Amino acid sequence: MMNICGMNQNRVLPEAKANNVKKMIPCPLSRVNGWSPPLHSFQGISWTTFLVMSIVTFGIFIPFLPTRWKYAAYVVSFVLVMGGLSVFHLIVHLIATTIDPADTNVRLKKDYSEPVPTFDRSKHAHVIQNQYCHLCEVTVSKKAKHCISCNKCVSGFDHHCKWLNNCVGSRNYRFFFCSVASAAVALLGVIVILLYIFIQYFIDPNELRTDPWYKEISSENIWLLFLPLWPVPVKTPMVLFIWVVVLLLAITSFVLLGHLFLFHIYLIAKNLSTYDHMMRSRFQKNSRSAEKKELPLWKKSSLS
Repeated sequence: MMNICGMNQNRVLPEAKANNVKKMIPCPLSRVNGWSPPLHSFQGISWTTFLVMSIVTFGIFIPFLPTRWKYAAYVVSFVLVMGGLSVFHLIVHLIATTIDPADTNVRLKKDYSEPVPTFDRSKHAHVIQNQYCHLCEVTVSKKAKHCISCNKCVSGFDHHCKWLNNCVGSRNYRFFFCSVASAAVALLGVIVILLYIFIQYFIDPNELRTDPWYKEISSENIWLLFLPLWPVPVKTPMVLFIWVVVLLLAITSFVLLGHLFLFHIYLIAKNLSTYDHMMRSRFQKNSRSAEKKELPLWKKSSLS
């Protein structure tokens, strides 16, 4: 399976000058994990999204639930589902980011403080030959790949994740998968809560104003946020604006993460890594292109 393309798969990804991939210059030092500089902007987006969704869900929308639902909602959706999933996602996300996914010999023998040598293709055909990496200068496992972003060999390389700013390999793949799955399920819960509040607002908005703080509010156009600790009065348009923004953010994130979750379910079922799938797809595409070039002129016209 690792020789799908009929070439050495243990090479720098992406390899310069291969399949019109833009040449990338590796950083002089190997990165230890997702906290090693340079940090990626996608990290800031992911953490900002997590904080915003958590604050808005638990501080604004869950307190809108009816009083007779409130305790059950907090026990079920906050403690067991929403809160539990949020904490679980936070933990596994941190672990996946913090773990060094490098090959065992890289972690044991390589000095991360020393610059990585520049790969000389005139001396070696591939970065890894006979399980020896000419950049890490150590012997690595059969399924190790040298990642150009982290500039080190990663054991059981799956892909380099910009959201974690870290490679995903055999050492942290389970934590990465759990991070994706927990985030998708938590977002689904947020969407359900938002849709319920929206429907209830048109059916009977008073059901969303059962908190004791509303006894002092005479206008039905005034809503209280961040109940019960720090009530902030706002008007209906502001609540609807926040609801629309959060719903769009939740749906967009859920679609992206849901697609990623299903994709990795498929890879697990097929016993493939993301890298294997990418190389297989590339091989099939190149094979079709080669076959089309070899077809007689009259067959090409009929295909067109």
